[in-house]
Parts: sequence; structure tokens; C-alpha cells
Amino acid sequence: MNLKLLETFGLRKERDTFTVVRSNIEDDSVFNGTNIWVLFFAILIASLGLNINSTAVVIGAMLISPLMGPILGVAVGLAINDLPLIRKASVNFALAAFIGLTASTIYFLLSPIQDAHSEILLRTQPTVFDVLISLFGGFAGIIAISSKRKGNVIAGVAISTALMPPLCVAGYGLATWQLSYFYGAMYLYLINSVFISAATFITAYFLKFPVKEYDDPKSERSVKRIVWLIIILTLIPSIYLGHDLVTQNRFNKRANKFIESEALFPNDYLLNKKIDAKNKQIILTLGGKEITETEITELQDKLKYYDLEDVSLEIEQGFAFLKETKTEEQIGLVLQKNEIARKALQERMDSVENQYFISRQIYKEIKVQYPELNEAIIHPVAINNDTLQAYNTKLLVLLNINKKLSKKEKKKLGDWLKVRMNNNGIRLFIINSKDNF
Repeated sequence: MNLKLLETFGLRKERDTFTVVRSNIEDDSVFNGTNIWVLFFAILIASLGLNINSTAVVIGAMLISPLMGPILGVAVGLAINDLPLIRKASVNFALAAFIGLTASTIYFLLSPIQDAHSEILLRTQPTVFDVLISLFGGFAGIIAISSKRKGNVIAGVAISTALMPPLCVAGYGLATWQLSYFYGAMYLYLINSVFISAATFITAYFLKFPVKEYDDPKSERSVKRIVWLIIILTLIPSIYLGHDLVTQNRFNKRANKFIESEALFPNDYLLNKKIDAKNKQIILTLGGKEITETEITELQDKLKYYDLEDVSLEIEQGFAFLKETKTEEQIGLVLQKNEIARKALQERMDSVENQYFISRQIYKEIKVQYPELNEAIIHPVAINNDTLQAYNTKLLVLLNINKKLSKKEKKKLGDWLKVRMNNNGIRLFIINSKDNF
């Protein structure tokens, strides 16, 4: 049983010969002719996708991208001590990056759309999670290349590790001279390249690729030290940024929960909210009646219950939010949103008030029929159970009558209520007790 299990997870049977694997990797590491033009146009496609914020176009560009070749070439060369392969792959890796940056920069210089949409912003703040994606992608890539059953794994690795979009975003940063975008995107490209290489390096060791001996053992040790130094230097900032991302997400969740639960004032509407996790600041813009300093202080005191003690809470009142808008159209949208919220609130208030008067009238009518009636609860309720995908609304009628009613009388009362309330979904419960509910 154990032998069969080992065979199931083993790679030896499907592994290709090292000669074939090395030849494939070396061929894919070279950029000339077809590969250069494929990369150039793939970069343009990816830049266009980022520019119009189309995920599908970006994915299509990554499918035809040949960027993985040189990265795997460098990693395998390091793993087997093949200096010629390392040099060739490194030169082509640099050439690919230069072509990518040049093509994307030219595109964004000529593009009439200069806004940074979500597809661009996603590639400007790499974290340790990108390290893990690259690492796992690298493992999948080198295992696939080493196997006789390569399939479409390489294309999938290219998409998951997203080598091309960071280069395009870096070009966008240069074209628009937003250097923070350039540095962030290039760091993401470096992370992807380094940790795909690291995964390839580790896998090549366990697959026992034949290793060449260095003439000088000191040179071998120096190369390995440099490799690990690059990995560590690339990893450390990503851990910090990953921790920062998790911290900001937690802050945003607590802040939103605080706003939803506590920032509620009668006859006031939340027009805008700004949550700044880095500066630990919450700014709320409310329209409606004036909020007193006492109410603001009480709201600030509640921050501690949401683990937000050191957060600065600012309340902007009236139409302070409108001062930040630039056009009459924007002001009109805010006013329209405010009016819709006011009408919705008024409808709910009218509904509650109307329900009270209806309940009171029904109580009086039942009291005429049954003078022994002590109390009545008449209210819409939501019925929930495991068989329903959504809750079902019924009208709950709970009567406290100091008289025992027969089944016939209960049915008669229930039928009367359905006709009187014009509602067949009535749940009638009768308590025969002198006690109150």
C-alpha cells in the first residue's frame, strides 16, 4: 500500500531526460526573432488591457508571453552550475525587461487615457502573498517542464505569477512620471522573477539534475551566498508590506463596523466616509440636523469598544462634502442621494406608524367580539427555517384571552383576521391566561 502511494506521488516515471529538459530550457531562454516580436506585441496587448481596465485582455497577453524562459534558464543554470546557461539566460532576461519597459512606456506616452484603474493599482503594492504565488507557480512550472506531460501548465504559471503586467505598470509609472508606481511594479516583477527562480532551483536539486563541478570551490560558495542574499533581500520588504496590508484590512473592518453600528443620528444622513488606516483617521460627512458637541464626544468615546482608541475621528456637518465636489452634476448627485435616503426613512417611519394604528384598531374590533381579551400583539415577523432559501414574512397575532376558545371559535377568528387584514399569511396564537405576556 505504501509503495503504491509513493508511486502515485512520484515523479520519476513521468520525468523527461535531463538532456531534453536542458535543451528546452536553453531554447526558451533565448530572445531573438520571433520571441522578441511576440514579447513586444504581448506587452502592447497587456498595456492596452491595463489602460482600459480589462482583466480578460491582460490574461490574454500573459498567455502568449515568453517571459518565463530566461527566468527558468537562470535558475536551472544556478542549480547545475552551468555558467554559460546562466550568462545566456541573464542577458536575455535583461533584454526582455528592457523591451517590456520600452514598449509599455511608449504606449502610455501616446495613450489618451492616463488614469490609473484597478488593474494598474493592483500591481503597485506587492506583499509576501505575491512571494507565495510566485514560489508555488515556480514549483508547478519546473515540474511541468521536467515532465513528458507538459500540457498547458506553463501558460497557467505565466498567468498566476503575472510576470508581464508589472513590467507594463512600471512603464506606466515612467510615462506618467509617477515613480511610486514604477518602483512598486518593478519590485513585484523582481519578486516574481526571484521566487520563480528559487522554486526552480530547489526543485532541480530534488530532481537530481546533474551538477557540474566548479574548478574553484570558493566560487561555488560565493555564487550560493549571492543567490541566498538576493532571496532574503527580496523577501524582507514583502513581509513588511504583507503585514501592513493585513493590518490595514483589519483596521478597515473595525472602522466600518463602528460606522455602521454607532454613527447613526436621527434626521442625519451619512454623505461620505474616509477611512485612512495609515494615519489612523476616520472622517465622516453627515447632512441633516446639526450634531452637538456632546453627541460627537459620546461617539468618540465609543471608539474604544472597537479597538480604535488611538484613532482620530472627525465629523463634518451640513454640506461640507459638497465643498469638495467640482461640478454641479456632482452636487446634484449628492442631493439626489440625500433625498432618496430621506424618502426611504420617511416611508419606514410611516409604515411603523401605520402598523401601530392598524394594530390598535384590530385590538378594539376583537375586544368587541371577545370582552375577555386582555392584550394583543399584532406585528409582521420574518419566518426562517432550513427549507427556505430566503425568509418568509408572516403576520403574527398573539392574543391573551381570559377565556378558553373552542377549535371552531379559533378557526372562525383566524378566518376573520385573514379577511380583515387582507392577508392569508397570519399566524394566530391564543393564550388563555390572566397573566400579562
